[in-house]
Amino acid sequence: MAQLQADGVRRAPLNRDRVLRAAVALADDNGIDAVSMRNLAQELGVVPMALYKHVANKDELLDGMVDVIVGEIDPPAGGSDWKPAIRRRILSARRALLRHPWASRVIESRPRPTLVVLDYLNSIVGMFRAGGFSADLTHHVMHALGSRVWGFTQELFPGSPLPADPELAATMFRDLAGRYPHIAEIVTSAAAHDDGSVVGGGCDDQFEFEFALDLLLDGFDRLHRQGWTSRGQA
Repeated sequence: MAQLQADGVRRAPLNRDRVLRAAVALADDNGIDAVSMRNLAQELGVVPMALYKHVANKDELLDGMVDVIVGEIDPPAGGSDWKPAIRRRILSARRALLRHPWASRVIESRPRPTLVVLDYLNSIVGMFRAGGFSADLTHHVMHALGSRVWGFTQELFPGSPLPADPELAATMFRDLAGRYPHIAEIVTSAAAHDDGSVVGGGCDDQFEFEFALDLLLDGFDRLHRQGWTSRGQA
């Protein structure tokens, strides 16, 4: 009976949504490099050619996978001030990307935004505009947000774990401190938060992300209240 049920699942008609969600699940389980038309077809129990009725090629598959992730971002909250509303939306985007660690790499790799991606970006722009921001200031704040609008950042210090041997690790850190004393100073001054941080021991990814986001939003608010324009900076 179990085998018959499994066969029924494999033979269920394909559609674009099922193909894209299966690709997302494959990337979640095995990493984005495991996503190929052949591997995906095997997961779905079909021949690879069956997939091409729903996605034209690998690029279209990756675009669709991004669309699935963007679809997990909470919609804008109605009736809220722009700052908390945008903060909530971006942190929702971050939660979506944390559920799919491969997604930031794929988002950065896409040469052109899909309509779903443009809808998300347009909604963020619209939230600033509804808050009274000029088109000029909104243009510049979107540049300043950069990848943070998707919930991730390019970190200053890529994670590189120290050796497991405590004596060897201590020796390496002493060498670092001798050559780069200021870097060592900020590393040792940080309280340990997140052992899995991509920015290294002593840093909490979530704390650092929200810290930077709040600084930016507060700065945007100040410029908005001042009536800042790029023409006034020439």
